[in-house]
Amino acid sequence: MNGASREALAAARERLDALTDNTSVDVAKLAGELAAVTALLDREVSLRRVLTDPAQAGEAKAELAARLLSGQVGGEAVDLVSGMVRSRWSYSRDLVDSLEELANTADLTAAQRAGALDDVEDELFRFGRIVSSNTGLRAALTDKAATASAKGELLRSLLGGKANPATERLIVRLVTQPRGRSLEAGLESLSKLAAARRDRMVAVVTSAVPLSDQQKQRLGAVLAKLYGRQMHLNLDVDPSVLGGISVRVGDEVVNGTVANRLDEAARRLAG
Repeated sequence: MNGASREALAAARERLDALTDNTSVDVAKLAGELAAVTALLDREVSLRRVLTDPAQAGEAKAELAARLLSGQVGGEAVDLVSGMVRSRWSYSRDLVDSLEELANTADLTAAQRAGALDDVEDELFRFGRIVSSNTGLRAALTDKAATASAKGELLRSLLGGKANPATERLIVRLVTQPRGRSLEAGLESLSKLAAARRDRMVAVVTSAVPLSDQQKQRLGAVLAKLYGRQMHLNLDVDPSVLGGISVRVGDEVVNGTVANRLDEAARRLAG
């Protein structure tokens, strides 16, 4: 996002934090309402443009948003959206992207309140691994000919009672309202957002066998010291790496697997 939108999003995040600090606010309900407004503005392009038109007074846009949403969503959601449209946005699309982020953040906050944020992070990661290894499932979830309701029912049958409710809501929204993103990109974005709730980075760790608790603690401490921030470890077991571990943090990959060393040796011999 460009400068104006970045500032608007930062202000909206602060307002959301202030709302969710109030334990009387039903943050899961708020998340659903913000997601509904996201879907509305994603669909209604002309309305989105009116609400982000820099030629219109901020208060007039806020009043319009309040009139449209009052009675459809709760007061907290109305106030939050009204505040957002008072701000200046570089592009109308940035408003929708920001609303979606706030909806997801609210659901993650609900999980955090319940002491289940770690579970949600792990479940998002595991779901991504399941999808990447099951081409039939991925095809069903990304089929443009399939209806959103059919995809939602499929996901609820897979996740219902097996995953945290916040995880289910996040994944169902991502699949049924992809907004031009790939499933993998959307899941990675959710994982990063979950880690940010505790100001942590995400490290994807691949090993030939499961790591012991002591190994996980030692690796987490080393990575935290290296990057200057706490780390959430997403652990993946892949026997094909033979031995050692591979660690990916963002775009950086540290590959210490036996398979990688063998590949490197083969390349040197070939050269």
